[in-house]
Amino acid sequence: MSTAREDLRELQRPLKAGYREDPTTARITLSAKGGEGADGVASCSVDLGRAIYEAQAHVGVGGAGTAACSGDLLLGALAACAQVTCQMVATAMGIEARSVTVKADGDLDLRGTLGLDREVGAGFDAIRLRFEVDAPEATDEELESLFQKTERYCTVLQTLTAPPPITSELVRAP
Repeated sequence: MSTAREDLRELQRPLKAGYREDPTTARITLSAKGGEGADGVASCSVDLGRAIYEAQAHVGVGGAGTAACSGDLLLGALAACAQVTCQMVATAMGIEARSVTVKADGDLDLRGTLGLDREVGAGFDAIRLRFEVDAPEATDEELESLFQKTERYCTVLQTLTAPPPITSELVRAP
């Protein structure tokens, strides 16, 4: 009977070999497209290519409050990436984790979003991640190593802590 660790290694073995042989194959582009939502000016339909999510402006800036706001989606992406990364790293390290839960909280001041105070930014001014790992057989040293590796390999966390250059442009629709 194979273990989750062996299964993960078998899944990743050809991927890693291919990326070593031709590093250009490891470069991918993910895309998301936001368009008008069904609920008017304060809503959006987000197409990720594999799924479509409805989003709205937060109730604190005039949204209906019945769907996720973009801040929720950002924190959700962070929590999801951190949780999956932690699970995969634990598996690769041979740590038997009964469960891994990651909670992401973010603080922002809506005055910045509404343009009420130029001294207040429109983005989050603090984000906190809390990892809850149920791994009774793991030592403190193993859990610390798991935590460090998870932080290192979590794509969304690394993107937020060391942001890439972002370009934007406005084009007139045809």
